[in-house]
Amino acid sequence: MLELAVLGLLHESPMHGYELRKRLTTLLGAFRAAFSYGSLYPTLRRLRERGWITEDAATPRTEAPPLTGRRGRISYRLTPEGKERFAELIACTGPEAFEDTGFGVHFAFFSRCEPAVRMRVLEGRRRRVEERRETLRDTVNRATERLDAYSLELQRHGLEACEREVRWLNELIASEQAGRPPSVSFGDGDEPGDRGK
Repeated sequence: MLELAVLGLLHESPMHGYELRKRLTTLLGAFRAAFSYGSLYPTLRRLRERGWITEDAATPRTEAPPLTGRRGRISYRLTPEGKERFAELIACTGPEAFEDTGFGVHFAFFSRCEPAVRMRVLEGRRRRVEERRETLRDTVNRATERLDAYSLELQRHGLEACEREVRWLNELIASEQAGRPPSVSFGDGDEPGDRGK
């Protein structure tokens, strides 16, 4: 999934590694477990070796001062083959697109997907979360007497999270079926940056 995320970000514009790290963290938010910083540079090297990205040499403006031992920043740019690879990956609707990290990365680039692809991914994710919800319900029903109050509360929290996600997915699917983008609201009429003011 890191490959898809990197190619998707570089599809927007060239970036250096540090900028890519920041954008990945911002883009993936709650799904940031999808990658580790230690895996970013090996992924970039692998993408370069496959011809999907190229490195732009550091410009004099970004070169490190002499005798500091630091390298100038290298920018990474998507190649035409990289754009094709991104298109292949974003069109995939297999089980990996329904899992937590796979879904988060796919969803981050939904605006670049065909409507049919978005629907398959959303419906597959809904099925996956509904299965998880039923397993949790079963666990809570069968283990009520064996679990302590805190363990039960944790199970209840997981069940509520699944139910909330299924409602959210139902809303997204309804928007897709109506041919319109989802309506974004943050509750109480607040914008995301207004919280805490």
